Amino acid sequence: MSQTALAEPPRTRPEPAPVPPPSAAGRYVSEEEYWRDYYLDSDVHYEWNNGRLEEKPVSNYETFLVYQWFMLLLEHFLTVRPIARMVALEMGFRLPLPTGTVIRKPDFGVVCNDNPQPLLPLDASYRGVFDLCVEALSDQERRDLLRDTVVKKAEYAAGGVPEYYILHRAPEQQAFFTRTAAGVYVPITPDEGVIRSRVLPGLQFRVADLCRRPAHGTLRDDPVYAAFVLPGWRAAEERAAAESNRADTEAQARRQAERRAQEAEQALARLQAQLAGRDTVQ
Repeated sequence: MSQTALAEPPRTRPEPAPVPPPSAAGRYVSEEEYWRDYYLDSDVHYEWNNGRLEEKPVSNYETFLVYQWFMLLLEHFLTVRPIARMVALEMGFRLPLPTGTVIRKPDFGVVCNDNPQPLLPLDASYRGVFDLCVEALSDQERRDLLRDTVVKKAEYAAGGVPEYYILHRAPEQQAFFTRTAAGVYVPITPDEGVIRSRVLPGLQFRVADLCRRPAHGTLRDDPVYAAFVLPGWRAAEERAAAESNRADTEAQARRQAERRAQEAEQALARLQAQLAGRDTVQ
């Protein structure tokens, strides 16, 4: 056998690309079958619409960045004001509607502490109604876009979800709704470009920032976010600045006292010299 043959590794056939699992979207199954066989499926995420499986679409990367920025902002808020809990990871909830029961998995949801159905540590699905649902809009296909902007909007309103936000990379596709006493959604009107939540008092954000996505560390000096984004850092900076100012003030006071003492010593020395001169003359 030649040395070349010994040096070359044996050639192997490339591994075939993994075949995506077939989608069961459109299949009719019972609610029991859905919970048992499809709800926890890790390959394809399904929702259940009155007996029919619906596959959750995937958002593009830039829309994900908008979603991520907002989710981190909400984490900052709930850290400072722990008035609610946030869930993601495809946690679903059941909505018995007049038109039929649906099981939806919002991209993330919020459960307020005063919600009559608490979110329990071992829950794999939420047994109540979320106080806020957020969807990252997928616009790859028109049916996916309509599902979030029309179908789910109507379902969440009828099911009693107090607020519903739709996030997207394009500002014109974003939407923020609050539920009226009549059970319908109306847009939350921005105040000078700022959306203020009603179910999470104190949560506010500049709509334009969803697309700009400024670093969260810079928001602590922004009056829109200063109350809940890294207030500990800002307080530490303020304490450090106050300590520095105090040290500067004390140092200046010491310098002034030393200067006055030196001037007094010099004046005393001059006076003593004058007195000594008079004694010599006499």
